Amino acid sequence: MLAAAQTGTTNVTNKLYPNNLVVSRSVYDNNPANVKIGEILPPNCAQTTGGCSASTGAPYNGTYPAVFNNDLYDGSFGITSRIYLDQINLVGQKINSIEVPNSDEGIGAKENQLVTSFSSKSELALNLSTDGKFLTFMGYVAPVNALDVSNSNTPLVVDPTNPVGVNAYRAVAKLGADGKFSFSETNAYSGNNGRAAILNDSADIFYTAGNAGNGGNPQPNGIILGAGAQLIQLDPEQEYAQDPGLPTPVASFNITQLGDKADKIGKDDNFRGLTIFNNVLYYTKGSGSNGVNTVYFVDTTGKACPQGVGLPVPGAQLPASPLSYNLADLQTDGLPSNMCILAGFPSTPAKTANPVSFPFGLWFADKNTLYVADEGDDYTGGTDLYTHAAAQTTAGLQKWVFNATTNTWQMAYVLKSGLGIGTPYTVAGYPTGTNAATKLPWAPATDGLRNITGVVGPNGLVAIWAITSTVSGGGDQGADPNRLFVVVDYAPNTDPSLASKFPFFEVQGAQFGEVLRGVSFTPGTDFTTFKNLF
Repeated sequence: MLAAAQTGTTNVTNKLYPNNLVVSRSVYDNNPANVKIGEILPPNCAQTTGGCSASTGAPYNGTYPAVFNNDLYDGSFGITSRIYLDQINLVGQKINSIEVPNSDEGIGAKENQLVTSFSSKSELALNLSTDGKFLTFMGYVAPVNALDVSNSNTPLVVDPTNPVGVNAYRAVAKLGADGKFSFSETNAYSGNNGRAAILNDSADIFYTAGNAGNGGNPQPNGIILGAGAQLIQLDPEQEYAQDPGLPTPVASFNITQLGDKADKIGKDDNFRGLTIFNNVLYYTKGSGSNGVNTVYFVDTTGKACPQGVGLPVPGAQLPASPLSYNLADLQTDGLPSNMCILAGFPSTPAKTANPVSFPFGLWFADKNTLYVADEGDDYTGGTDLYTHAAAQTTAGLQKWVFNATTNTWQMAYVLKSGLGIGTPYTVAGYPTGTNAATKLPWAPATDGLRNITGVVGPNGLVAIWAITSTVSGGGDQGADPNRLFVVVDYAPNTDPSLASKFPFFEVQGAQFGEVLRGVSFTPGTDFTTFKNLF
């Protein structure tokens, strides 16, 4: 069992204290007036070539959770919501909760505001900076309760085929232990969302992960430039004074490196999570029908993977400048490829892979042990909703170990005992029974895991905290109340028959109108102090 690193004493300040955890949480306002029944969506859709959804308009008002049934009418549907950062100790006792600055002044207002899209399940990953002094995450420069911002264009990258007719910057938030925020805006991720960010303190740059595009094919140059792996400069100015330029990609992958036929340009770079280990930048891709769902790394040497698969070169450095590209080649070839699939991980395109994995967060326990969260396949098919989820073989926490003989990574087993994958659970105030819109049950069940973090203890023991994904009959499963779990594993173990000996335990659960998104240790954490926690 875990022992508490801090007491559960409540602290009303915005300060973060070393050796605790931070969980990103969002709360929906649950205001019926947020959406008017019959309202034509997406916003300003008539002004775009993408056009509007059905002329009947939105079938549901803003009441939670039925409001997210509007996703069945408007495929771009979403509502922005407030972001909270909950500081908890290692066993889940809350210390304080910090509300991220936000504004109700309208999408054009830019005075220290940042929100998330409540039902956008891939958002709000939390990461520590390279020196461990700051916490970073991404969101939108928009007011609370704005519609469809998660699929809006950014101001400098407007795709006329995107049916969402509003523009909003994305931004990276930086938070220190003193509770002070700064925001750096970007035109990247137009038409979609930024998902994770890590600050390289020595260079004042952020590495970020996300996706771009919500329109037709071919995509405009700015959409291709603004997808996937980005480098964003730390901006010291207040938001109202910032004027970000065109997106600056830091890395890209194209399945033609593997000898496969090209996909839709830019969609191979639909990245979910990222981490830095031993000065190497790693990404995951786990969604969409294009590209390969797997683990990647950025090759700054140009020597690691001549055929798209390899291992980091010892002594490689983190990227310090954007990726060089020829604008004339973007529409035909996309960005130059400077990423590799980590040797041993899947290299078959998602369209033909069997089974298909859905990697999200990743955490290195050491150079030979890598844990990868698999969020599951987000099945929405039918009455077999829960049994389908329970039958998945890769969903949960995958443990990968490095084989020095073959120079490849190999999956040892999947930790899932205690997660209740495919087992529905109840949340106070949340509907039971059948959702009339989907004809499926409201109750959520764990489908897999998204963002994770971990710590190394004594004698090979490690603890990993993980945010769950869900499956349900809700109109948008990203709006389901989900949970935070922890598991203790023995890192040297590779025997899959022992995987069930390491069960997960629930640490925190989202309440009615809440979702959990990311988890990280607090700035200033001294990881050597955890040797006596187990």
